[in-house]
Amino acid sequence: MAWDDEDLVDGPVPKWHQIAERLRSALSKGEFVAGEALPSETVLTRRFGVSRTTARSALNELENDQLVSRRSGRGTIVLPPKVDQPLNLLSSFSDDMRARGLTPGYRPVAVSVLPAPAETARELEIDEGEQALCVDRVLLADGEPIASSVSWLSPRIVDPGTAPDAETMGAISLYDWIERTTGTRISAGREYIEGGVADAHLAQRLAVTRGAPILVARRRSLSPAAVPLEYVVITYRADRYRFRIELTRP
Repeated sequence: MAWDDEDLVDGPVPKWHQIAERLRSALSKGEFVAGEALPSETVLTRRFGVSRTTARSALNELENDQLVSRRSGRGTIVLPPKVDQPLNLLSSFSDDMRARGLTPGYRPVAVSVLPAPAETARELEIDEGEQALCVDRVLLADGEPIASSVSWLSPRIVDPGTAPDAETMGAISLYDWIERTTGTRISAGREYIEGGVADAHLAQRLAVTRGAPILVARRRSLSPAAVPLEYVVITYRADRYRFRIELTRP
């Protein structure tokens, strides 16, 4: 049944909610795809015989759930689905994307050997100011920016003299490069996640408006010998990414 096959029902369920649920179901079935416009307030008003306020409330509900984006002159545009990342799984960005049917990509910003700042040195258990490899990239899903990533690699494991060029970092998973270069793989880690808003710098990187919601993940990753290998700060677009945790009752 298509979203507009049947009339609305009089009763306790508000008509704006009925319209929103019809459209939500249509989105889940793929009747509308990312980048397409949903029916306008005018179309909804005519089809269901409701007021413009009712139609607007239905579309606002979908926007509040971050399923669509409403822009003056563009209408109500379907957003790409969020990438869903289990919190108990440590995997590379490329593995995450491929598991969800998306094509991973990387836009290198800088690949540098720099003095480790205090926070990085503490997490990697090295001396502050010690030279370490820093890989700064924008992470892409199907060609669209989804996160900004700044990774510091421990000089105890990754020789700063083996720093790859930007072209290499634009074509390969960082975890794959570490394993190929050092023979060591990341096997465990601890991550802290908090909310934030995009400043002008991040807004430009992630193609969002300044002040847009973001998720900031700070992760320390360990080698199989439990030696700190990587400290990374990844800033995700909150409209494209979410974390999932499976709960059990003791």
